[in-house]
Amino acid sequence: MYYVIKKQPDSPSQCFVGFQVPKYIASKKTGNVIFEFQKDGKAVRKWIKVEDIVLLTDDKKFFVKTMSKFKETEAQQQELVDKAKEKLVKSMETFTEKVNSELNKFEEIKKNDNVPCILKGLK
Repeated sequence: MYYVIKKQPDSPSQCFVGFQVPKYIASKKTGNVIFEFQKDGKAVRKWIKVEDIVLLTDDKKFFVKTMSKFKETEAQQQELVDKAKEKLVKSMETFTEKVNSELNKFEEIKKNDNVPCILKGLK
């Protein structure tokens, strides 16, 4: 059995994926590795660019150790992202409240004669 860690370049929330595969075919000419799986009794092949493969090994212990390290790093970074998102949501709420407050204050001021607003005559 072979163990693979692959980058997920188009997925910012999941930067990598790990899986096991019984067979692979590699060629220096194509720049791809072909992984062959069995699905519903049929051979299914998946082409992956060599530069997207972080690890291809037959050492399960090393694979598990490496995946654990990557998952730990991912969890730490996800925690930072979650905290930043919470802070952003609060900041956006504060932003909206402050701007709406200013707009509401201006609505009251707009009625005064010294505010040149063309729309006064339409009400």
